[in-house]
Amino acid sequence: MHRREVLRLLATGSLLQLAPSNLFAVLREAHNLVQRQAAPRTMNAHQQVTVKAMAEMIIPRTDTPGASDVSAAEFIDLILTEWYDEAERARFLSGLSDVDSRSQTLFAKDFEDCSSTQQADILTALGEKMVEEVGDQARPLRRRGASTPANFYAMFRQLTLTAYYTSEAGATDELHFEIIPGSYQGCPAEPIKEEPEQR
Repeated sequence: MHRREVLRLLATGSLLQLAPSNLFAVLREAHNLVQRQAAPRTMNAHQQVTVKAMAEMIIPRTDTPGASDVSAAEFIDLILTEWYDEAERARFLSGLSDVDSRSQTLFAKDFEDCSSTQQADILTALGEKMVEEVGDQARPLRRRGASTPANFYAMFRQLTLTAYYTSEAGATDELHFEIIPGSYQGCPAEPIKEEPEQR
């Protein structure tokens, strides 16, 4: 499967259960790679902490695991490193930098140091901007096959939701999803030989 095809399918996160089984194989492998990844490769330590805080605001831990529990920030770093091109990475990192700029302007501290109420205010403002920018464009962009949203927060949400709902916890605890194989190839039974009747 080509990188663009994976990203296009990721953009339709609400249709994950209808996606081809080879997409799940790719995403399962991505989650396995995350577990073996010692340090972020695209983001620096500060950026990764910011991504963790933002992702946890979107999917907090409740009676089910949160975004941090499924290593969403590490998954996002892997996608940025392995699948996004240079322009997409730059757009993501620029948007992440804008989050701290907003935080500094409003609260004179980085996003990670803000209270949960302050963080929620910033994410709400980003969400409102996303709705303004994406709004009616969402459908035509999807129809043209755009792989990643132009808006940073739309991209961030897409990555966070994909990281969560393709993890074992998200897929099984939240979606109650079971991967059904395409077809069953059982062992063919040997024909039963009838014994001749004895008289």
